[in-house]
Amino acid sequence: MIPRVHKRGSHTFGLLNYLYGKGTHEEHVDPHLVAAWDSFAPDPGRDPQATKRQLQQLLDQPVQALAESRHPAKHVWHLSVRAAPDDPVLSDEQWGEIARRMVSATGIAPAADEAGCRWAAVRHADDHIHIIATLVREDGRRPRLNNDAKRSQAEARLIEAEYGLKQLNTGDGTAAQRPTSAERHKAQRQGRERTAREELRESVRRAVTGARSEEEFFGRLAAAGLLLRKREAPSGDLLGYKVALPDDRNKEGEPVFYPGARLAPDLSLPRIRERWSADSDQVPSTDTPGSASPNSPSAARRRTATAAWVAISVVEHGEDAVAAAYIAATGEVLDALAKTSAVHTRNELRDAAFAFERASRSHVRAVRGHDRALRQAARDLAQGGPALGRGEDGATTAMAIDMLFFLITAAAHWHARKGHAQQAEAATRSAEHLRNAYQPAAAQPLGVLYQRGRRLSRPVLQRQTALLRETLPGLAEQILAEPGWYALAATIAEAEAAGHDSAALLSDAVESRELGTADSVSDVLVWRLRRRADLPADATGIPKNRTVKNPATVRPVTARTTTYGRRFGEEAPGNTR
Repeated sequence: MIPRVHKRGSHTFGLLNYLYGKGTHEEHVDPHLVAAWDSFAPDPGRDPQATKRQLQQLLDQPVQALAESRHPAKHVWHLSVRAAPDDPVLSDEQWGEIARRMVSATGIAPAADEAGCRWAAVRHADDHIHIIATLVREDGRRPRLNNDAKRSQAEARLIEAEYGLKQLNTGDGTAAQRPTSAERHKAQRQGRERTAREELRESVRRAVTGARSEEEFFGRLAAAGLLLRKREAPSGDLLGYKVALPDDRNKEGEPVFYPGARLAPDLSLPRIRERWSADSDQVPSTDTPGSASPNSPSAARRRTATAAWVAISVVEHGEDAVAAAYIAATGEVLDALAKTSAVHTRNELRDAAFAFERASRSHVRAVRGHDRALRQAARDLAQGGPALGRGEDGATTAMAIDMLFFLITAAAHWHARKGHAQQAEAATRSAEHLRNAYQPAAAQPLGVLYQRGRRLSRPVLQRQTALLRETLPGLAEQILAEPGWYALAATIAEAEAAGHDSAALLSDAVESRELGTADSVSDVLVWRLRRRADLPADATGIPKNRTVKNPATVRPVTARTTTYGRRFGEEAPGNTR
């Protein structure tokens, strides 16, 4: 149940004309009253003798009874109440009762108060009603409407529970504006999967991902095929922008433009500039071992995995304003990863980014600058280009998705601790999409590692089994029972061959991050060890006859500690290895 208090108006007849009309795109069907302040109120929709003018005059009587000097400047109150998409179709009687509860809860017409405001509830679609009221009570006083929006939300939660409807989370005012019913009907007629508003929001978010200047941002909008208009002050200073889809037109045939702030609060030009202002000290990205080129898709995905690994600790233990910045930048990384993903992961990654958009904002104002590592990772992904989905870039995609899953899970926990219900739920949905994307991304590289692990000699497997039981006694038996154990065994063998202390690597990978949300602990450890030991993500390039070095000559893992954070131009927070 989604209530929305609209801006107050001054023309009762104008709003009635819309509610009883055909709608902007002929979407209104059978407009009629379901409830009103008076059971004998005229219904212009169902009663051929009643007119909208009669209903308007009755609603406005308490206003007209006042001296003109006492007339409120804005005397028309408007509330829409919409059912969730999965809710059943409610009857007129049920909607009528919901309307009475809403006007009582908001203070328009409290229950048992015979001097409340006059109001009427109009239904012109299966899934919602509109309530119109005039803001002068029968006794000439003004109603008390403090926090009417919050009161309507609280009443909606009670209605959902009592009617067995989908339980929604109360918003905090930071969500992007929902598409209107007219926009949804228009999208359906045009065969669009999403409304123009939603498509534009996604396109603008992708354009701003990793961008460092207005010129780059606006260039990306033009390259995406969007129509662009800029708003300038008389001095020539740029104040804002608005965008439109080329084929989204109004009835006059003109493009329908949306200002950035109307797409999402953080897409206004001033809020976007906050990201750029923190990029002046951006450190150029550097390549990591195991990648062919600094700008290759696989190199970008490795850097993304490392940046996500560092960010998890910040979200879990950092100051709120810094954590909020990292969470916002995570949305950019998801947008960039979805844009450059291979076909078999694209839809799930796109849905993950779309869901996380709601989790990227809250009332905790982000302090930009601390998030530059993630923003650089997003830029690297965009510049690295699309991944083929196989070989090293396919394997590093799985590695990046794995790390991002735990980062987004940390974001969901952070929002839950702050009481951000909608954001926590959105982050959880995003994590589920990432989980779905991980399976096809990881299948081939883990399959290769599995086969390599199966070919390890019995003495090597026995030694690694003993190592696992000694190093991770609480997890060893679970890991040994998982199919991914052989892939982990192969990874340990490669790490030892590369000169690492495998016991230290395993302890570090388990102790520094939670594993409770992992479907397969062995899978997670594979990617953590391969990232930590700088092993190629795609094991197909490893010689099959590579031998393991003498343990006495293995370099300790601590020699490589703290390089990951500084690689991105910042100190690694504590406990990030």
